[in-house]
Amino acid sequence: MISFAPAPVLLRWFAPFASAFTAPTLRGVLVLIAGAILTPGRRTVTAALSILGLREIATFTTFHRVLNRNRWAPRDLAGRLLHQLVGAFVPAGPVVMAIDETIERRWGARIRARGIYRDPVRSSHGHFVKTSGLRWISLMLVPPIPWAGRVWALPFLTVLAPSERYARESGQRHKLLTDWARQMLLQVARWLPERQIIVVADMSYAAIELLAAVRRHLTVITRLRLDARLFDPPPVRQPGQRGRPRVSGPRQPTLAQRLTNPATRWRRVTLSHWYGEQDRGLAIASGTALWYHPGKSVPIRWVLVRDLAGEVEPQALLCTDLAADPVEVLTWFVRRWSVEVTFAEVRRHLGVETQRQWSDRAIARTTPALLGLFSLVTVWADEVLNAGWKPRCAAWYVKSHPTFSDALAVVRAKLWRASFEMSRQDREQVKIPRALLDRLTEAACFPT
Repeated sequence: MISFAPAPVLLRWFAPFASAFTAPTLRGVLVLIAGAILTPGRRTVTAALSILGLREIATFTTFHRVLNRNRWAPRDLAGRLLHQLVGAFVPAGPVVMAIDETIERRWGARIRARGIYRDPVRSSHGHFVKTSGLRWISLMLVPPIPWAGRVWALPFLTVLAPSERYARESGQRHKLLTDWARQMLLQVARWLPERQIIVVADMSYAAIELLAAVRRHLTVITRLRLDARLFDPPPVRQPGQRGRPRVSGPRQPTLAQRLTNPATRWRRVTLSHWYGEQDRGLAIASGTALWYHPGKSVPIRWVLVRDLAGEVEPQALLCTDLAADPVEVLTWFVRRWSVEVTFAEVRRHLGVETQRQWSDRAIARTTPALLGLFSLVTVWADEVLNAGWKPRCAAWYVKSHPTFSDALAVVRAKLWRASFEMSRQDREQVKIPRALLDRLTEAACFPT
């Protein structure tokens, strides 16, 4: 039996997900969640047990089985997490999401799904760096967080996209990034059938097949090549007209040609939060077209963006909603830049890339769980931070808005203080049980 008693506040927080587990598995899950939040180092099972004072427990393999053997459905939990995030941060209006991939740098012969990929963090336009690891595709809600003063990217559905070598050695069909994205986006559309869904992505997902497959269920906004083949819609077929139906109309000028064409009509706008800046003056032009390649096509609205200061290269966006307002398209797209912040935060504060599971099932569950924990911490801290909580500052550092480290600190404080409830709150001195003092001392003195 597990000798750890979960804090009542943790039971309340996790109540929307409790029915997804059996009672024994739920006890193990609560231990791992509490340990993952409280431990300051690696997010391993042993580190989670150590911070909770369970280093001497004989049934420690019970907690490993939660990840590598016990039966529970990650997709079901992802759907519940999405509904909780939407209810907390987007109760009305369009639901804006972002999809992107990240590389978890992992080595080891027993990690079969790893591959060699371009490292997006260390690479640049003129410098290509390869790394060995696992490739994850993450779908995130990107709402504005009132108490943070900016948009946060909150992961809720993350899947492993194995390498082509792994698929070949396993006798499976290799799935492209766009194949994984199509399945994930259609799943989200089934979870939120009554809401308008906007998904922003980079150019990796600007594929005609993907856009055509999902455009009737949700709206996708991505970058677009300046030399994309754009056409007018096919003319209406006349009664009695012979021959094969036209698949496209006359070809339109490329977006690169529109940039230099004096006849292009530009609209000046000021956009906030452009790459973290307060305001940015831009000129935009927009229109509709049929993005066509032989055998495949999709109708789009294109938005051409030019920096009035000349500091940023011109770029183009596409939107699968032909009636979308160009300024809204640009406003939605800039929310995507918070995705990289989340990837950095989960590595810095939640120990992604420090876990040490080797089995395929445990690997496929652990990283999505840590990314989902980022979102859970944000929701759990919302009830405190939204009440006017001030971030911790110093004489040499002033912070105007809470960051994720503050949200994590608030949740940690809630869990730690649950162990002090046996002491009277009206006294200056607080009595700490010996076992709890030992746990705090070990957390402060010993590396995990």
